[in-house]
Amino acid sequence: MSGLFVAVGDSFTEGVGDPNLHYPNQVRGWADRFARQLGRADPTWRYANFAIRSKFLDQVVSDQLEPALALGPTHISFCAGGNDLLALRADVDGIAERYEQALLRLVDSGAHVIVFTTFVPRATGLLKPLVRRVSAFNDAIRDLAASHDVTLIDHDAMREFDAKGLWALDRIHMSRPGHKRMAAVVAETLEVPHTLKLSDLMPPDAPGWRHALRNEAEFVRDEVVPLVRRRMRGEYEGDTTRPKWPEPIHPRDGMKRLAAEQAAVERRLRAWGEVLERV
Repeated sequence: MSGLFVAVGDSFTEGVGDPNLHYPNQVRGWADRFARQLGRADPTWRYANFAIRSKFLDQVVSDQLEPALALGPTHISFCAGGNDLLALRADVDGIAERYEQALLRLVDSGAHVIVFTTFVPRATGLLKPLVRRVSAFNDAIRDLAASHDVTLIDHDAMREFDAKGLWALDRIHMSRPGHKRMAAVVAETLEVPHTLKLSDLMPPDAPGWRHALRNEAEFVRDEVVPLVRRRMRGEYEGDTTRPKWPEPIHPRDGMKRLAAEQAAVERRLRAWGEVLERV
């Protein structure tokens, strides 16, 4: 089996939480890791990734879907809507309706479509309104995946992700081990042989309720509140971030080398631009 795998979405698919200075945007992530396994299985596999952090569903649809579909992918992953749910007055039904419209466009392309639920952590009352919104959206995604016969990666059903080691400090993005585990899950779901070695994880700690409540309050203060403030000011990291792999690559050729070549081309273009500005 070979083809073209294209990934679209937000920070989950871009790879935030899995830092690597040798990759575009200085992150790797499950999609890059999965693409590498595709290249190992068959060197003719190609890969592109348009995902950008902090993007809302409508932005993913308007900015990424057409360029992705124009490449003629045989397989396409779609994960979006999570950032929309962070809004205090998020309309879950409206988000789900727009999600389905995008999903239908992908299905109509003839590509093998892969979608994801969003993992819902066990949380105290401070975050329960958000948890309810995410749970409702996940239910909608499950129904849509079944209705339109697409491959569902039910992240929320993977309770091993309760382990703290699978999450970055912000508790929003997966850590390097989390992305690695997700890449293995996608490979196994699509029956792609892989060489990812997953060490056994210790079961999550079960601290007392006072300790858990204190940790939750600190998380809200240090992570959630600053995030909400940035959103209120209209500040988004994705506004200055470019797609990692907008042109298809052969992962088998070595993604670090390909990233270095891509960076070198960008440096030369910037240098020429500076020269032309001075002329």
